[in-house]
Amino acid sequence: MVIGSFASVKKGEDKTMRWYKAMRQQKLLSVSLLLITLSIGIVIGTLLNTGVHAARGQVAAPDATPLVVPNPVQLGNEFSKLAKKLEPSVVYITADYTPKVATENPHKRGEQKEPGDGNDDGLDLFRRFFRNGPSDSDVPPRAFRQEQSGTGFIVDKNGYIITNHHVIAKVDHIKVKLHTDDTEYRARVVGIDPETDLAVIKIDPKQQLTPVSIGNSDSVQVGDWAVAIGSPFGLEASVTAGIVSALGRDIGGQLQLQRFIQTDAAINPGNSGGPLLNIQGQVIGVNTMIATQSGGYQGIGFALPINMVARVYNDIIRTGRVTRGSIGVSWSKTDKPELFKALGTNQGVLVGSVQKGGPSEKAGIKAEDIIIAMNGKPVKDGDDLVSRVADTPVGTQVTLTVDRNGKHDDFKVTILDRAEVFKDNPQFAELRNNSEEPAPKAEDSQYKFGIKLHSLTDAERTSIGIEGKNGLLIRGVDEGSFAEDIGLFENDVILAINRQPVSTVEDVQRVQGTLKPGDAVAFRIMRQNPAGRGGAQKYTTFFVSGTLPQR
Repeated sequence: MVIGSFASVKKGEDKTMRWYKAMRQQKLLSVSLLLITLSIGIVIGTLLNTGVHAARGQVAAPDATPLVVPNPVQLGNEFSKLAKKLEPSVVYITADYTPKVATENPHKRGEQKEPGDGNDDGLDLFRRFFRNGPSDSDVPPRAFRQEQSGTGFIVDKNGYIITNHHVIAKVDHIKVKLHTDDTEYRARVVGIDPETDLAVIKIDPKQQLTPVSIGNSDSVQVGDWAVAIGSPFGLEASVTAGIVSALGRDIGGQLQLQRFIQTDAAINPGNSGGPLLNIQGQVIGVNTMIATQSGGYQGIGFALPINMVARVYNDIIRTGRVTRGSIGVSWSKTDKPELFKALGTNQGVLVGSVQKGGPSEKAGIKAEDIIIAMNGKPVKDGDDLVSRVADTPVGTQVTLTVDRNGKHDDFKVTILDRAEVFKDNPQFAELRNNSEEPAPKAEDSQYKFGIKLHSLTDAERTSIGIEGKNGLLIRGVDEGSFAEDIGLFENDVILAINRQPVSTVEDVQRVQGTLKPGDAVAFRIMRQNPAGRGGAQKYTTFFVSGTLPQR
């Protein structure tokens, strides 16, 4: 019984061992399968990743060669050479002015506030000292400064610049910026000539300037290269190229003395007053206007020939104005070629009237004479005669060949100042007055900010929120002043200038005395914000700064 029981137990143990072995083998098999699966996954992932990287590097354009940027080499051509040559000589001009505005009745619009209405005590202080505060309807309209820009070019190392008259006409300030210098210079007007739309201005530079090279516009031919340099739309130092497309272009209107060089080099608003160059970099004209229906470049621009410009410039630097000669005759622009043929000539100027006491009357020329030549050179028409006479120095004697009733006679005529010959003519009187347009006034040696100040009381400082004794109220800002230029306004409160606290007018004058043109100035100010709920005023403290312009 014992032996049998032992055998049964032994047999049970063997069966259990076989079960454990089977379970262990099954676990090993499961783990092995798991490891194999993971290994296969890793291999597949690796292959896929490698394939992706390979695809990224090759599949887009396997036969393409990467681009290689070479080291910079200055290739250069005639255009780039002359652009570099002229860069120091062409300037950017800005001119500003404040248009006049109509003032309106300063009395209140709308209902009057009755005494005793809410916040009277608090608002009264602001009404007295801060007219743009909670109740600013009694403030007169304010004209905001406007600006126009153009181009000019240096013709003298001492700072003389030629530009168009319309760039600087009737403005308060003229500022000039060199392309090689960040300094902004104040310019003064030396002289103007509205008839040719030319002006000469001057700056006082910190260093010797580089003038342009002057060419001869009489040598210009249709088809020659032309290069324009300027600041179209305020984009400084822009260079455009084209050709001369016509010469002696008369565009009509009242510009009797102007005979333009026409070019297809792009000229846009802001190019006015800039140089038109030949391929040698010599100035052959002053870019003056464009023919356009859109307001922008459309392929036709006009430049005043430099030979005429030089004559105007020389007159201005010598006497401050342009003196033009006259022979004292009038004529009609409506005379047709058929008229001259009927009178037995091919061209010329039919004298309409002779100015009493003028050069032609003294020489013996009469109405209905036909002037056919001047100094032996045929006269094409009235514009040709006027141009040649105007360019002849006053006091010069010339020979006019006249057809009178089919016979040719020569008359010796002494050219006189047109302003004197036609001194009773309103048209020439107006031109004379315009040519004497006053220049913007130069600043004093001690620079003035252009502000009217009011010392604050302790109560006013408390109402504004100023701690301490600092602060000056700006009662007014002069038109065209430095203060207006940088954005100071009436009712601003100045706390400090260049970190120097100010509380009296004498403090400001002391700071002013230490400054000179070209110095930087920073005003620490308080400015009131619009009224909040209940009419409460809040002030913002910040800096307003600028550079005192060069004179």
